[in-house]
Formats: sequence, structure tokens, C-alpha cells
Amino acid sequence: MTTVTSPLEGRAIGLAAVPDPVFSGAMVGPGTAIDPVREASSAVAPVDGIVVSLHPHAFVVVDGEGHGVLTHLGIDTVQLNGEGFELLVNKGDTVSRGQAVVRWNPAAVEAAGKSPICPIVALEATADSLGAVVEDGDVKAGDSLFSWQ
Repeated sequence: MTTVTSPLEGRAIGLAAVPDPVFSGAMVGPGTAIDPVREASSAVAPVDGIVVSLHPHAFVVVDGEGHGVLTHLGIDTVQLNGEGFELLVNKGDTVSRGQAVVRWNPAAVEAAGKSPICPIVALEATADSLGAVVEDGDVKAGDSLFSWQ
């Protein structure tokens, strides 16, 4: 079983509250979402594993069980072309849970007219394979968001 922890400090709001139909409809996969605190911070790895996909606005870490977890920093933030995002690791790197992956500023994303809400998604998972999904309340980076069987 994989425990997925929060890559960010903020408030858990659940995927249904994400202002993007692809995420809110769980088309990418099940999970939850974080409305991050509005200050510069680093998004950290939600599991121990290998960074298999890395963009300024999103990254995927696959753990030893083959579970891929997508952290998407804001909605439509790909349109910012990396502005305000700093990559702290490289694709292919092995990372530890809690290790900083991307530095960014949710307040700057919001100022640019984008939503800073961050979906945290279990890729290629079924909804019933996730348990203890946190969909409300304050979370700190490293707090458990859901378990994945």
C-alpha cells in the first residue's frame, strides 16, 4: 500500500471542487486537491520514488510499487510557460517523500489570472483503490492525503 502525502501546505478541497472538468471529473484519476497557502514555497514529493515527468507546472513521481502520483501546480498554469516556477530536481531523479521538487508562488499564479488550486492525482488508479481520502481541512506538507491499495 502507498500512502500519498501532501506536497503543499494549504486546505484540502477534494477533486470535485477543482475548476477544471478534466480534474473535477476524475478523468486523469482519483485523488484530492489542495488550495495552497498564498506564499512562495516548494512543492515536495508526495511519495518516495522516481521523477518520471517534470514540468514547471506539474510533476509525476512513481514509487516502488509502480504507483504514479501527479502533482499539478495550479490550473491552466502551463500557459505561464514556466514563469515563476523553479525546477529543483531533474527528470529521472530518485526523490524522497518531502523533498522539494518545484519552487513556486501561488499568489503570483493567482495574480496572473490562473487558479492556484493543485490536484494531487493517483494515475491509472480506480476510485475504489483509494482510501482515507482527505477532502477538507487544513493540511501541511507531509500530511497524509490518501492511501492507495
